[in-house]
Amino acid sequence: MTDTTNQTLNVPKLILVTGISGAGKSSALKALEDIGYEAIDNVPISLLHRLVSPGDFQENTAIGIDIRTRDFNAQAVLKKIAGMTGRQGANIEMLFVDCDDEILVRRYEETRRRHPLAVDRPVSDGIRQERQQISLLRDRATVLIDTSDMALGDLKRTLEGEFGIEHSGGLSVFISSFGFKNGLPRDADLVFDVRFLKNPYYDLKLRPLTGKDQAVADHIMTDPGFEPFFEHLTAMLRFLLGRYSQEGKSYLTIAIGCTGGKHRSVFTVERLAEYVAGDHYSVQVKHRDLDKPGG
Repeated sequence: MTDTTNQTLNVPKLILVTGISGAGKSSALKALEDIGYEAIDNVPISLLHRLVSPGDFQENTAIGIDIRTRDFNAQAVLKKIAGMTGRQGANIEMLFVDCDDEILVRRYEETRRRHPLAVDRPVSDGIRQERQQISLLRDRATVLIDTSDMALGDLKRTLEGEFGIEHSGGLSVFISSFGFKNGLPRDADLVFDVRFLKNPYYDLKLRPLTGKDQAVADHIMTDPGFEPFFEHLTAMLRFLLGRYSQEGKSYLTIAIGCTGGKHRSVFTVERLAEYVAGDHYSVQVKHRDLDKPGG
């Protein structure tokens, strides 16, 4: 078992990066390049197989493919992948970068770019047509990233978690707070709701503070339901994290939400991060809605 694992880890990775135009495929390629991959964009489909020919595939490589690629056809791409996967020494994954249609339209409008399939038509028409043409690749993708709510730093962090070359092989845990009134996080693997806890928002002295402040922490901890909840949460996560690690999962995103994402969820995330780090997992924290207006 150990020998096979080591052999797998030593095999160079080939990541095929595709997705909806405007969702961030180019940014994903650049981020992968920054973490050590050789990045190549828009390789003709007919030449893909040469990248895993003997002697040609020695480095971790990321290849960009989308509807602008010469001779693009989703079925042809999948056929090439099937043939390449059968070659000895090929460790192939497909990353699909997606985004909400409304946000895509706004991005095109802000940058005044034209969609490649809608030069003389509304951007929404091009997006609709592209989704039809590329849906097979989305279904085949081994990793799907939705960039709708992501800054560039978030995208790079996510890619490092999924594809980091120097990854130790252990499970990396990302824990984020959020406010339900601002929508669910799109990239969360596990979501927990702490709106049942005593809300500091209704104390006028605590309202301007956040879950990082001791006064807010003290207020929440007076709720008799907090400690039993936290004990059950950590017991469940101890089991889940162990099983995810055994299954070889490298990256897990946990989201904890309250109403506004400033008090209860922030405090719970901070405390949970300390607990998870204490179990010797790599932990990163983000408070998505901490700086947004409102409670």
